[in-house]
Formats: sequence, C-alpha cells, structure tokens
Amino acid sequence: MDVDIWSWVGDTQRQLHEDGNTGLAMAIGDVPAQALEGRYAQLDVLAPAIAQQAGTMGQPWLEFYARYWHLVGRIGDRAQGAVALADAEALAEFARREDVRDCPAAPGAVIALAATQANTDGPGYAAERLASLGALDVAPASPAFAAVAEQHVAALIDAGRPVEAVAHAEAAVAALREAGREASWELGAASARALLAAGRPEDALTALDAATDFKPDDPVAKAHREGVLRAFTLATLGRVPEAVEALPDLDVVADHPRVWLEWARAIRLLSGSEQITNSWQLGRVLKQWIDYFAMMGGHRARVELAIISGHLAVARQGVWQARLLADLAGSAAGELRESGDVAGRVAELRAAADAATPIPAPGPEAELVAYFDAADGFNADPERWAGWLAPLAGRDLEATRRQTTTMGFLGYPSQGADTYWTLLVGSGDVATADPQDLAYITGLLVEARQDERLEQLAEMLPAGQRHLALGRLHRARERWEQAAAEAEAAVTAGAGIEARRLWAGAVQQSGDNAKGAAILKEIIDSDEAEAEDIWRMITMATAAEDWETVRLGAAKVGMPLQSTEGPIEEELGLVRVILPAPDGSQRAVISLRTGPATARLAIPQPPGMDYNAGDLVVFDPQLLEPIPEKPEERESFIPPFAAVSMLRPGGYTSWFFDGAAPSEADWAEFNEVLAERGWPMWVYSDENYTVTNPANGERVPGVFGWIAVPPNVTPVEVDALLDDATERWVHPLAWLDLARSIDVEVERHERIVKEYGL
Repeated sequence: MDVDIWSWVGDTQRQLHEDGNTGLAMAIGDVPAQALEGRYAQLDVLAPAIAQQAGTMGQPWLEFYARYWHLVGRIGDRAQGAVALADAEALAEFARREDVRDCPAAPGAVIALAATQANTDGPGYAAERLASLGALDVAPASPAFAAVAEQHVAALIDAGRPVEAVAHAEAAVAALREAGREASWELGAASARALLAAGRPEDALTALDAATDFKPDDPVAKAHREGVLRAFTLATLGRVPEAVEALPDLDVVADHPRVWLEWARAIRLLSGSEQITNSWQLGRVLKQWIDYFAMMGGHRARVELAIISGHLAVARQGVWQARLLADLAGSAAGELRESGDVAGRVAELRAAADAATPIPAPGPEAELVAYFDAADGFNADPERWAGWLAPLAGRDLEATRRQTTTMGFLGYPSQGADTYWTLLVGSGDVATADPQDLAYITGLLVEARQDERLEQLAEMLPAGQRHLALGRLHRARERWEQAAAEAEAAVTAGAGIEARRLWAGAVQQSGDNAKGAAILKEIIDSDEAEAEDIWRMITMATAAEDWETVRLGAAKVGMPLQSTEGPIEEELGLVRVILPAPDGSQRAVISLRTGPATARLAIPQPPGMDYNAGDLVVFDPQLLEPIPEKPEERESFIPPFAAVSMLRPGGYTSWFFDGAAPSEADWAEFNEVLAERGWPMWVYSDENYTVTNPANGERVPGVFGWIAVPPNVTPVEVDALLDDATERWVHPLAWLDLARSIDVEVERHERIVKEYGL
C-alpha cells in the first residue's frame, strides 16, 4: 500500500466521523491490523461488510481497500491458494476500473494475485506472475516497489532462474538505496532465498543478517518467518546446532501455514540430529498440514509436504505411511500446471519405502490385539500399531476396530474406511453389524468426505441404522432439516438414544427449542440418559420458556431452586457470559446467573452491540474453562459459559462518559449514586489511560466508560444526575453524545473534550 493511501484513509475516517458513521470509521482503521495480527474471525466478517457498504455509498477506493485487506488476510499467513484465485483475479480486474486504477494502492491487486498464484502452484504460474509484475510501472520512490520486487524474485526462483533472481533482488535494493529508501525485510528474505536456490548458502546467510534490521511489511510475522528461514539456511550449511537453536518450535509455527513448507524442509535436513525427534507426532502434524493445503488449494505445498513427510516416515521405519504419502504426492501432482521432476521424486520415495525394513511387531499376530490393549497409552506409538495390526485388519473384527480408528487418528480416514468396508461390506454381514462398528465406519467416511459411499452403505442397513447413518452425514454437513428428518425416522425405527440426541440437536439448530426439549424429555427417566442430555434439555426448555421442564431437569441434576412455578428469576452468583461482537470477536460479559441456563447481563455495552446490561440471555451450562484446583484461585474464579440466545432484552440504553479521574472519595460517591438507582456502570479505561490537564499541560489519570439506564429513564434525567453528581469534582466529566441527544450544554462538553484531549 502506498503512503498516499494512508493519508486518504485518514481523510476518509474523519469524513465518516463527521457524517455520523463512527462505527465504519473505526472499522476501516482496524482492518489492516486484523489481517496482519491473525484476527481472521473479525476480518472475515468486517472486511466484506465494509466493502458492501462502500459499494452502496459509491466509494470504490474504500471498497478496494476493504477487499484488498481481506484478501491479504487470506493469502498471507493463511496461505490460501486455489480457493482464493477467483477473488484475487476479480480484485485485479476491479483495480483496472477507471474509477479505481488511479488509487495509489491499485498495484496491490497485481501483487496479491501473484502471491495467490504462488500459493497455488508457484512454478506452474511463474511465467504469468513475471508478466503481470513486469507490466507494473512502479518507481523505487513508491512503497509498493519493494513488494513488487519481492514477488518478482520469488517468481524467478519458481521459474528455475535463481541467478536472475539474485540479480533482480540486488538491483532492487540498489534502486531503493539510490531513491533514499531501504528495502523491506521481506525483500531481503527473498534475496536470501534466491541465493539459496543458486547454491550460495553462505551468501544467503549474509543477506539474511543484513536484512535483520530492515523494516518489515508484516511486523507481526517477522520473528517466526526469519527464524524458519535462518534455520533452513543454517541447516543447508550443515551448522546443525545453530539451525536447531534458530528454528521456531512447532507450537510457534502451528498457526502460520505460510511457513509450514519451509519449516518442514528445515526439519528434514535436521531430522538426523539428536536435537530433533522424528516422531509419529511430527508425522501426524505434517499430515494435518497436507490436508490443510488440500482444502486451501495449495497444490504445490501439498505435493512437497507429502514427499518430505514420506522421507521422514521412511527414516523412522514407518513404511506403510511412506507408501501412502508417495501415493498422495503422485495423485496430487495431477493438480500441478508444471509437474517438473515430481514423478521422479515420488518414484524415489517409493523405492526408499520398499527398501526400508519395518519395525517387527511385539508379538505373534494372534496376540496383537491383547498387546494393543495393554500398551501404555502415553508412550505407545500409534503409527507402529497401525502397521502391526494392518495384516489382521479387514479380517479380524477387534483388530479392524483398533487399526482403522488409529488410522483415522493419524490422519488417514480414507484408508481406515476402506479396511472397514472390506470387513463389513465385503463379508456381506453389514446388515447385522454392531451399531458401534457402523458408528466407526460412518465417522471415517464423514471425515474422509466420502458422502456417496456413506449413502451407499446406508442403503445396505436396516431402517434404524440407515436413517441414523444418513442423519450423521447431514449433521456433519450442517443440513439440519434433513438431519432432523433422518434422526426422527431412526428413533421411530428403534435406533436408540443416539438417534434421539441427533434429532434434538438438529431441531435445536433449526430454531425449534421447544421440540428439542420435548424430544429429550421423553427419556429423562431412562437409564440411558446422561447428565449432558438433561442439561441440553434444560437449555432448550429455557430458550422456549418451558419453565416446568426446566424445573424438572434441575431437580434431576440436583440443582435446588426456590420458586416452584412461573419464570425462574433467582440470584445464583456471578458468571461470565461469552457473546459475539459485531467485528467477529467475542466479549466476556459479567452477569448474574438467574436460573440453570439464564443470566442477566450486568455490564453496560457500547451502542452498536446486539445486547446490553439488563438483557436476559440463555447460555449453555457446559463450562468453557475448568474450575481451578487451588482454593485461592477458586475464590476469584467466575465461571464462563457460551451464550445461546437472547431470552428477553432489558431495553437499556448506554451513555458514554470521559474525562480526568476524580478523587477516590468522589468516585466512590459517584458509584454509590448510580448503584442506588440501579444504573449499571463499567469503566473501560485502564491505569495507563491519561488526559491533558489544561491548567498546566501535564498528563493526569483519566477514566472513560459507559452507563446503562433502563427504558423508563429519559436522557434528560441522566444528564441532570450526572451534572449534579460531578459538579464538585476538580475536573469536569464529559458526556458529549448524551448532551447532543438532548441539545443541552453541547458547547460545554465539546470544550471539555477539546481542552482535555479526550
């Protein structure tokens, strides 16, 4: 993004503030941070909303800005490939529009498209990337220059032209220096990768050292990205201890798909050292990464990771896994535009797997199931057990159960499903199979996304199990109406409590809480019913305001209630209710628990939220955090629960206040006055918040927050009380929004805001 665009963003924010679009003004300033800081839940909600509103307002630059940062959040750290290609192409086309192409940030669309193509299949799109990037006319004085150069270097590397990539990087750095600017850290890193590709690892390390102090475009990601690249470079040089020291831990890189492939390459070089453990846990994580890139359309990364993971499996004698990974790499290579030497590398992996000797089983085949059951659950290696049990799987029921579920755990549900299919369907006994086995194979087929095969299986089953299997499939795909219909049919056909649970959950998802509660109420006295079933019934009955059923459930779980009829409104202690915020994040709101699954919010919320103090909400009674073990921690622990729905809004209105903090005595009196009236107040500022004392220009402690008042209190009454309660304070308090709403002393509050720098 060009600096001019940031000036434009500031001007746009001010204009939006003046036009009363305060929420939108605040939102557009936060979008880049959401993209770079990994706040994707917020970004995926907020950015499209801004883009849509900008389109409605006729502001194409703002629409481009929102769409660009949303795309960056997808193709940057999340490394989305083919799934983002259409959006990247659409943004590039949008940037060519007459009313957008003069936007200083327009080159960002070409850069983003090149990055998306690189995520998909770098070598396959290399020529297109070089052409589009080369067509950009970006001068070294532009902040976009370094980003264009970075992508150009990456494209040259993928095109198999590393010497040219090195030259291009050096020329770009020199051009920036001549223009009085410094290269970005990302361009320095691209230069180091070019040198590595050119067979000059020592020079690559020197380049990386030189780039350390360069300003990064993505400061949040710099530390782990630099650590991974440094480790890979040092590993290439054979400087193993230093490489291990530089390599970020798995828990550091786990949430950053952009570095996974480079991290895996470093691990392969270091796996023979004593400091790096080549374990089944590593293999399981790499398989998860492979599956992630399959979903995101990262075709090249998927192939490369499969080959790397396969060789690591060979090194730990995981022969069956290495062979499956070779098959996966060979199949995934079909997605590549340019496969290059992939076929030869896959053949090499297969040959290595064939030459490897599997670790012998701990006992004879006939006793392996018993050995498996007796194995230490913490220290046993599931990868080895999957291989040891494989000769029995598909023939022996107990071995099949253990081997296939282990395969699913390790990330190979398709293979587990194949084996189970052989046993259940191939034998012709599927119609009489144990419901547990049907649940296992259904779960594997769902996880493997083999929906048609699951439907084929269902057709072979008796009515109850057929409907239950289809209900599970619909539930997994969030097709709630179909799930409810199949589950109801399964209950009618006698499929048991699992079918009833599925039915109740599906109708709850469809919004029919009364029916969901009634479905579970029928088995409340059954020996099969568990506490979780009762609590689920209580939650749904609460949402439907079926207080008789709520009391019935409370008695069943041993929760005493004072009232015997009507709505339940008791004081059962404080809880934290977790609610969604408009930007996609979550807020924990202190609340008073009033029933088994209800709480009244006690904390005022800013305008624009879908809830406020005084609202009565339904929550899921399942704790989101465990109760602390230490007594001193339990004393201050406020249990958190997830909100389910709004039961009854309180109709409260929030008013903002801001200013210099008063004395402790004045503040205590202020709190007492509000408490007497039942007006909830909450301070949102912290101890670091300060304001300017206009008398001497010094910074003094400040305070800001919200006061919520019930619907029978007018703004005039709030203004009068605040005026009276704060008139003797050393420093005045401002409530500008309230003053404007009633047109009372607006100028005085504007003056306070200006003088104190609020």
